[in-house]
Amino acid sequence: MSRPYIYVHMMMSVDGRIDCPVMAMISGQEYYDALNSLGETSRVTGRVTAELECPAVSNSPFIADSTTNVGEECFHIAKINKTYEIVVDTNGKLNWDGNEESGRPILCILSELVSKEYLRHLESAGISYIVTGKKRINLSRAMEMLHQHFGVEKLAVVGGGIICGGFLESGVVDEISIMVAPGIDGRKGMTSVFDGIVKSDNTPYRLKLESVKQVQNEVVWLRYTTVK
Repeated sequence: MSRPYIYVHMMMSVDGRIDCPVMAMISGQEYYDALNSLGETSRVTGRVTAELECPAVSNSPFIADSTTNVGEECFHIAKINKTYEIVVDTNGKLNWDGNEESGRPILCILSELVSKEYLRHLESAGISYIVTGKKRINLSRAMEMLHQHFGVEKLAVVGGGIICGGFLESGVVDEISIMVAPGIDGRKGMTSVFDGIVKSDNTPYRLKLESVKQVQNEVVWLRYTTVK
């Protein structure tokens, strides 16, 4: 079954860190200009990034009265659109008081551990969702459903490091689009572009360089395709 064409699009320091306040100190609009140049592209973030950056997320946590799991694959279409703001929220923790981000409808991807009550919360908020994966989200299957039921053709993974790592580990990434800002973070323990990958043979993911471009403020834009 087909799925969207998937980019990982990230801005990093020379030492591979992705802390947004640090990036703001050593770069400007280049990241968003490059992202917009990719065309009509849905965007996906992880729960932590959405909690920090998405205005539609409430400051108060979602507390369920019942924790009965949905326990099966399902989806809900609140709105059909050319592009979506997609959030990966495995267990359904984010409390939503809006259903759009920058004019794009919000769509949540969750595992089958999510509670039935949480799905009712999303439906009442006018938010679409995809539920797949028994104990963790089946990203490969979620991408098929995203294409089949919502018509998404292109998707940019825009952070953070754990969600970028999860997509790469799932084997669904077609292109790595990395912007290197002219600075070094250097702090111990900071998140990198790809984090949390479990690979028993310790072999690297192979890439093919497609283009190198210097843009404004001495930022370098590297584009690679993944070698399957």
